[in-house]
Amino acid sequence: MEKEKHIVAGFDIGGAHLKVTRAEGGRIVDAMTLATPLWISLDTLTNAFAEARPLYEDASLAAFTMTGELSDAFATRELGVSALLDQIAANFPAVPKLVYAGRAGFVPFEAARRHVDDVASANWHATASLVGRLTGDALFIDMGSTTTDIIPLKDGKAVGDGYTDAERLLSGELVYTGFTRTFLFGVASNAPVRGRLTPLMNEYFAAIADVHRVLGVLDETDDKHASADGKEKTVAGSIARLARMVGRDTDDLSFEEWREIAEWFSERQLRTIHDAAVLVAGKTGRGAPIVGAGTGRWQLRRLAERMKRRFVDFAEIVPAREKIRNEASSAAPASAVALLAQEAKVY
Repeated sequence: MEKEKHIVAGFDIGGAHLKVTRAEGGRIVDAMTLATPLWISLDTLTNAFAEARPLYEDASLAAFTMTGELSDAFATRELGVSALLDQIAANFPAVPKLVYAGRAGFVPFEAARRHVDDVASANWHATASLVGRLTGDALFIDMGSTTTDIIPLKDGKAVGDGYTDAERLLSGELVYTGFTRTFLFGVASNAPVRGRLTPLMNEYFAAIADVHRVLGVLDETDDKHASADGKEKTVAGSIARLARMVGRDTDDLSFEEWREIAEWFSERQLRTIHDAAVLVAGKTGRGAPIVGAGTGRWQLRRLAERMKRRFVDFAEIVPAREKIRNEASSAAPASAVALLAQEAKVY
């Protein structure tokens, strides 16, 4: 008689992306990330669930975590959690469901509304819990499209000072900068142009994805939202957008000069993350590695070199099918809830 196969689908519902993974036999076998700009409409989430259906339609269990409650689509975080739970109920009426509630662990879907403070933005806790089991002591950093989580792990447990977003912003464990969606005036207030610091236009003319595209380090599959001007995602298009930030046109400078400006923005972002990481790292031993996850692992490798710490790529240690390791890392919280739920045999 064939042994019953237990399939767990993991979901991380963010304000900009839905991340979905599929776990079988203790490893991630498929993963995907879909754009879901909740500030436009909750229909984007419904559509993303439908697109991802092949990954989860035969799952024995669906495990959820979220950060989308912070979207300005909702008046409060509590209303956001409630609205996202309504979306889950509507799209998964017959599947057994669990919600990750951070310090409280997994809670039955029916009980999730009683754990709003623990459910809200608990995805970092899920990934940190998984990394702790895999590595023990580490400085775990997950750099996504919009934010960077910096979490000290000691004896496999998260030992940071903050839990809520507000607390983690204060402690430096949440840095609001990411690899693709961050506005450039959120990274720096000026940029060097031919030897002079030029104040930036405080307009959404370009994003950090444009910087990383010019530098040649952007995986285009990670940039899932429209460019600032809605035009082509090419190096030329990105340079045109960078040029607007300093009141210029593309032809005003050479490609090498635009690349130098892109390097400036990337460096400014790295310094911001470095400043926070140095403070948070005090809770880990000097020998603890930096474990990096998310779409911004190129930036995190540079950080590890700067901090003189060994870099461990989450994509290389997460239990996953070889061909989808990068996707599993980009969707790290969804991978974590799927694997943790399957390991706990809560189905």
